[in-house]
Amino acid sequence: MISVEHVTKRYGATLAVDDVSFRVERGEVVAFLGPNGAGKSTLLRMLSTWLAADAGVITVAGHDAQREPLGVRRSLGYLPEHNALYETMRVDRFLAFVGRMHGLAGERLAQRTRWVVEACQLEGVLGKKIQHCSKGFRQRVGVAAALIHDPPVVLLDEPTHGLDPLQVALFLEFVRALGKEHAVLFSTHVLSEAVAVADRLLVINRGRILLDSPVAAMHERARAGGRTLEAELLELVRAAQQPAGVGA
Repeated sequence: MISVEHVTKRYGATLAVDDVSFRVERGEVVAFLGPNGAGKSTLLRMLSTWLAADAGVITVAGHDAQREPLGVRRSLGYLPEHNALYETMRVDRFLAFVGRMHGLAGERLAQRTRWVVEACQLEGVLGKKIQHCSKGFRQRVGVAAALIHDPPVVLLDEPTHGLDPLQVALFLEFVRALGKEHAVLFSTHVLSEAVAVADRLLVINRGRILLDSPVAAMHERARAGGRTLEAELLELVRAAQQPAGVGA
């Protein structure tokens, strides 16, 4: 459902994404893991067509991001790191507005609204203005808006930022459920979240993919080396940051 082939992106002299390739299939939750500034958000913005790649090919649900950006957007549910909402709108009216923007109407709009309200547990805030909702509920509203048109591909950029521990646990459970029917790419810099929710780990640092591995395989690799998974990944990042020839 997601295909990234030799994608590069520069901001002036800064190489933000450096010849990156990976795939995400339907039925997979892939955690996109890396420190702040590693290139995660830049890649998600290119996947969502907010940014154009300087080189390489991105396809989402069979649509080329450069040639068919509208097809990509119709196929995506995207929750950006900074969740942009119309704060003076009521939650129910905002969801209806977003649904209509995606071409939904009548019974189909009502059906999808019922689904996202139940899935995101928004029943208690439908009559509230978004600006009067808590951080946790605002995040749920953003997820509901991203999913209302039933997209096959879901992009989540640091979606647990600002949530309390219980909200994080509930949200990760929701993401796991989404992964049964969707292709989900979940960006985070919190390893425990990545391991809890993902089938596969993508580790990025300084714009390059350092690792693309099933979570189970990484656990085995760490155990074989007598390390924790956290230590295994930290060593991977440290080794990539060393100048060529150091430690040889």
